[in-house]
Amino acid sequence: MKEGKDETGLQGTKDYKDLLKKENLRNTKHRNSILEVIEGNGQPITAEAVFLKLKEQGVEISLSTVYRVLEALVSKGIVLKSILADDNKALFEINRMEHRHHLLCVKCRNMISVDGCPLDDYEKALTEKLGFDIKGHKLEIYGYCRDCRQEEK
Repeated sequence: MKEGKDETGLQGTKDYKDLLKKENLRNTKHRNSILEVIEGNGQPITAEAVFLKLKEQGVEISLSTVYRVLEALVSKGIVLKSILADDNKALFEINRMEHRHHLLCVKCRNMISVDGCPLDDYEKALTEKLGFDIKGHKLEIYGYCRDCRQEEK
């Protein structure tokens, strides 16, 4: 990650103190370590994978603490949570305050972010038709990625 702050307020120096403070969360070693693992992973990651990476780094933490911290970070909007429908696993990623949708491979569990939103016009139509003030949405599309599709042939 480059130096300086991005849309999330995250620093390239891996210091999450200001972000946590802004969300009224204490700056703890566990929260910082978990945020570092998620940010450094490059794609959404399961709580179990976060736990294993922390153990590899020598961080003393329990799996239940990882889950507790992740849920706190999700509740404050620092981390986004996506559920893999077929096996009920959650994937976590840093909330970069970008509107994105995801393609999820049901075989290899790879998650691909997709730019752009096909639902903008639909949201406007719903607002006009129903008077519903839409604040956001989430779209996840399940299928097979290019590599897994090739293996199936």
